[in-house]
Amino acid sequence: MEKIRMTTPLVEMDGDEMTRIIWKMIKDDLLLPFIDLKTEYYDLGLVKRDETDDQITIDAAEATKKYGVAVKCATITPNAARVEEYNLKAMYKSPNGTIRAALDGTVFRAPILVKGIDPYVRTWKKPIIMARHAYGDVYKNVEYRAEGAGTAELVFRDESGEEKSRQVIHEFKGPGIIQGLHNTDVSIEGFARACFTYALDQKIDLWFSTKDTISKIYDGNFKEIFQRLYDTEYKEKFEAAGLEYFYTLIDDAVARVVRSEGGFLWALKNYDGDVMSDMMATAFGSLAMMTSVLVSPDGIYEYEAAHGTVQRHYYKYRNGETTSTNSVATIFAWSGALRKRGELDSLPELVRFADLLEEATLETIESGKMTGDLALITTLPNVEKLDTEGFILAIRDKLEKKLEG
Repeated sequence: MEKIRMTTPLVEMDGDEMTRIIWKMIKDDLLLPFIDLKTEYYDLGLVKRDETDDQITIDAAEATKKYGVAVKCATITPNAARVEEYNLKAMYKSPNGTIRAALDGTVFRAPILVKGIDPYVRTWKKPIIMARHAYGDVYKNVEYRAEGAGTAELVFRDESGEEKSRQVIHEFKGPGIIQGLHNTDVSIEGFARACFTYALDQKIDLWFSTKDTISKIYDGNFKEIFQRLYDTEYKEKFEAAGLEYFYTLIDDAVARVVRSEGGFLWALKNYDGDVMSDMMATAFGSLAMMTSVLVSPDGIYEYEAAHGTVQRHYYKYRNGETTSTNSVATIFAWSGALRKRGELDSLPELVRFADLLEEATLETIESGKMTGDLALITTLPNVEKLDTEGFILAIRDKLEKKLEG
């Protein structure tokens, strides 16, 4: 069978630990036998980031801007323990945070629904798609540890240097900590437009939630921008499509989400979206069954799995033990990137391959062949638990039959 040809490269960002192992298996068993794969490769593993003082992450983000489509493996964001484990020169920031800041996009995460894996919330019948603002907040913060008594102030000077505001944050009587956050109207407006546009494209309602009763200026600005853009640019389109834009406080939204049947887009600020998307993924069945795509305002796409590097399985793998690690979200990251590359380059055979790869993955699970995490929660009878590569090879069998057909 002749391999499917690509005309423009994908930006490929390799990662860490068990997902790095899975990454190679997916390429070797599911992609390279069928596609003349063209990628511009960046190793974002922690070792290479340390060697380059994290410049490689910035280079990968710039390459994504150049080529328009990227696919990323899960990566380690180091804490103090990781700095010691890898003997790092610094406690580097999250690669995802760096890339999100460079692209200033919106992260859309959606559960992968498959027969036999039922949501833990019994009312959920349809996917709940998460839209996460991908700029600012805690991911671009400034922090300081005060070692003793003193005054922390919030000061703003305009571009001419004139002081416009000075406010006392706290009068410290002893040691403490300070954190400064920021966001920009331009980024918030881009986030809002991306959410309204996505909801219209998918023909689903849009919910947005913050805590503007407490954060009257910061969160209140998000609420005001969303409402203004809805009233001036999107209200007529939403009403014509029979859709609703709904704002409520985040604590109320959480309660409403649990009671809902799903089938809507839930837009959240950066940190809120980070936390709630993991909760949502697990509640739908498995964190390894959640897609994630970063979409920039100017139409750049970066696909990845929503989960981390699966550290515990990696240590078992490194010790020669058998692992049964779920690769579905990473497979869907590749299929999403290949589909988008095919759409942008007018390569219908590449789009078709991406569709068939996803179908083969889901049909493998529905046939009763799955990894250990799914075997524990499935409602299907007589399931066969496969190891990490065995599951990928079972998908390949399905994929080959589809391609031959």
